[in-house]
Amino acid sequence: MSKDMTYEEVARSIKNRQFAPVYFLMGEEDYYIDRLSDYIVQMALDEAEKEFNLTVMYGPETDIVTVINAAKRYPLMSEHQVVMVKEAQGMKNLDDLVFYLQKPLTSTILVFCYKHGVLDRRKKLTAQLEKAGVLFESKKLKDAQLPGFIAAYLKRKQIEIEPKAQEMLAEFVGADLNRMAGELEKLIITLQPGRKRITPDQIERNIGISKDYNNFELKNALIGRNIMKANQIVKYFEENPKNNPLVLTLSILFSFFSNLMLAYYAPDKSDRGIAAYLGLRSPWQAKEYMAAMHAFSGRKVMAIIGALRDCDARSKGVGNSSVADGELLRELVYFILHD
Repeated sequence: MSKDMTYEEVARSIKNRQFAPVYFLMGEEDYYIDRLSDYIVQMALDEAEKEFNLTVMYGPETDIVTVINAAKRYPLMSEHQVVMVKEAQGMKNLDDLVFYLQKPLTSTILVFCYKHGVLDRRKKLTAQLEKAGVLFESKKLKDAQLPGFIAAYLKRKQIEIEPKAQEMLAEFVGADLNRMAGELEKLIITLQPGRKRITPDQIERNIGISKDYNNFELKNALIGRNIMKANQIVKYFEENPKNNPLVLTLSILFSFFSNLMLAYYAPDKSDRGIAAYLGLRSPWQAKEYMAAMHAFSGRKVMAIIGALRDCDARSKGVGNSSVADGELLRELVYFILHD
């Protein structure tokens, strides 16, 4: 088997029923591990076969000898049996699996769900897994990849989403993909009959994100040097701190201005050139960076990054014992908008 397969490649092979004898699904992102393990069961066994040919174990409650003995059994009135080990990161003596991997039973599909960590790739077990089966690492998505995940998820459901709505969701939910999938399903259910497009208004009604007062709009106000709008948003955040924590705002602004600093060094400063240089999924996402380069000099951006670091430290009590988060954000916005 080839190593370092992508999620799409693993899912495609499962869909085509080209099963590996062993799947070791590991990494920090639970979503892809859960999706692939469920998909293996769905494609390998029908409902009647599951009763006799699906064995689920939990790493902290079992041992590798028990798992291997289960894997060596033959399926009952079925082409395959599935042996699944959940929470495999809690299992002891996992290295002993190498003895089974030397000659795995092809009628068994052995699945390990190893979350919140990865195997040491220097170990013999890792090399043997890559040789005998599928070793898949489920990595956390970066913030810039979230809009692409949202669009791809909805495309599979034949639903579109407006760019602003996409950014609102990415900002509000963050990189928790299981939660994101839940929010997207909620939005799909609330679409009116015949509607196939998710809008900012729908998100505001059903998820509780203000379409006018959010970090996406604050970023736009700063890029547009719109002092009145920026301060209105700061006031709204101050009055609604639970839904608009300062730490999230600082994280989003830091990510944006850090990327903006990189954009100055892009050899091609067109939409496509900046998108490629920053690793953005579409030229549309590069437009705000191009606008920001006209609004702020490179020297000012460096100063803003420093101010963001200082604001973050002060919000955590470093050199600050009395200034509230709302006032810290107001001071920061003033600094960004005034030369």
